[in-house]
Amino acid sequence: MAIFPSKKFRPSNDTSLPARYRALLAKHPFALFGLPFIATMVLGSFFLTPATALRYERHDRKVKQLSKEEGLGIGRDRRKVDMKEEYYKLAAKDLDNWEQKRVKRLPGEHDGVL
Repeated sequence: MAIFPSKKFRPSNDTSLPARYRALLAKHPFALFGLPFIATMVLGSFFLTPATALRYERHDRKVKQLSKEEGLGIGRDRRKVDMKEEYYKLAAKDLDNWEQKRVKRLPGEHDGVL
């Protein structure tokens, strides 16, 4: 049986940049891989923060919080609501005599009658 040498095989053209990087990476893994990776993540977050802020600013321009009056579409010409007036207007109606009426269905729509 042959004895395998403990030296690693190095090709003759060992002067290329990737070959030198691989050799140095084995000696200093954090400095040549970890540190650039962490720096990329940190700098990426700083560069993406304005883009994200721009996205949310555009969204805020489209969506605004409305007051109750704006949401109901009530403008300056709205009438004042008086609870007593509304109560007596409702009390003047005869609420005991009423008749149930079916809503007319659209053509082709199921009317729910068996």
